[in-house]
Amino acid sequence: MKTPVVSIVMGSESDLPTMGEAAKILKEFDVPCEVKVLSAHRTPDETAEYAKALESRGVKVAIAGAGGAAALAGVVAAHTSIPVIGVPIETTALNGMDSLLSTVQMPAGIPVATVAIGKGGAKNAGFLALKILGLNDSTLRSKLEDYKRKQAEKIKATKVEI
Repeated sequence: MKTPVVSIVMGSESDLPTMGEAAKILKEFDVPCEVKVLSAHRTPDETAEYAKALESRGVKVAIAGAGGAAALAGVVAAHTSIPVIGVPIETTALNGMDSLLSTVQMPAGIPVATVAIGKGGAKNAGFLALKILGLNDSTLRSKLEDYKRKQAEKIKATKVEI
């Protein structure tokens, strides 16, 4: 297996149906990633150690998803200088609004690029990671441009009859 350049972290195994969407996007573009379950609250020391080691292991972007208090992305961002993308996980109590606000409201100097709540957000986190990596990878950037072109062609070819 190639060295992962994207890390996908989630607060619990129950987040996998959502966070798996980011992994699917990265896999579609042949970008190696790793997936790990860590909790900002239940495994704080392990989470900090993991985040501190990301850059030295060659990881270029981290995607962190969590629900509820959703501190995971912020904790990862606090312990690394690579870009961190936060994915708010949908919750039953507040439909993910709690996760969104916890992820997006970071103090100045500890940025987390936050995407939409749920699976759509996880997909966009994958795409955002690809765009970040594409800044220094013209092959990946070309693949992204081709993907966008195909999406546009698909829309243009849509025939609607009433």
